[in-house]
Amino acid sequence: MAKSLIEINNLVKVYGQEVKNKVLHSISLEIEKGEFVAIVGPSGSGKSTFLNLLGALDQATEGEIWINNQLISDLDDLELAKFRNQNLGFVFQFHHLLPEFTAKENVMIPDWIEYGAPTVDKKERAQKLLELVGLSDVTDKLITKLSGGQKQRVALARALMNKSPILLADEPTGNLDTATTEKIYNLLRDINQQLGTTFIIVTHNQDIAAKTDRIIRLVDGQIESDKVIEK
Repeated sequence: MAKSLIEINNLVKVYGQEVKNKVLHSISLEIEKGEFVAIVGPSGSGKSTFLNLLGALDQATEGEIWINNQLISDLDDLELAKFRNQNLGFVFQFHHLLPEFTAKENVMIPDWIEYGAPTVDKKERAQKLLELVGLSDVTDKLITKLSGGQKQRVALARALMNKSPILLADEPTGNLDTATTEKIYNLLRDINQQLGTTFIIVTHNQDIAAKTDRIIRLVDGQIESDKVIEK
C-alpha cells in the first residue's frame, strides 16, 4: 500500500512494436496531498506522456502507479473510468468543452457521466463553481460565445465538479495572454489553498513554474531534477 497520495515506481513507457521508442525511463517519485507541482522540460521530454499515464488515459509498459492507495493497473476499463471520474480532474490546453452546451452544462458533464441526470444540488454546485472562477454572469451562455480565458475557467470548474482530490493540467495557459495567464494561475493557487486540491501542471511557462511549490524537470524521459521551491 502506498504511503503518499501518489506513488510512482519504476515507470516505463515504450511506444511501437517493431521499432520501439522508449519515452519514459524508470521514473519513480511521490506526491503528497495538497502539493502544487510543475512538470517542466524541453519538447519531447515525456511530460505529456507522463501526465497521461498519471491520469490513467494510457497504460504504462512497466512500473506501478498508486493513487489514493489504489494500484491503477489492477482496474479493468469500467473500474478505471469510474476511478478517473471520482479522483482525477483534467484541464487541457484546448479545453475539450462541448460547443453545443452552455457553460453550466459543460461543468455538469462529469456528474452526468457518473450519476445520470443532475439533481438540483448538483446544478447549484455547478453554479457555485462558476462563481468561484469568476463566471457567474455567463453560466447560461453557449461555450462558443465565450473568450479563450473564459473557456479555460469553465474547464477548471468542470475539473472540480466531482470534488476530485487531484487536478492534472497540461499547458493550461498555453494559448492565453500574459494577463489571463496570471488570472488562471491565481485561480489554481486559490483552489489549491482553499480546497486542498493537489495540482500537477505540465508547463513551458517558467514564470508559472517558479510560483509552484515543487518543480520536476524531465529530460529525455528521465527526472533530471526534483526541486522544492523555497518561499
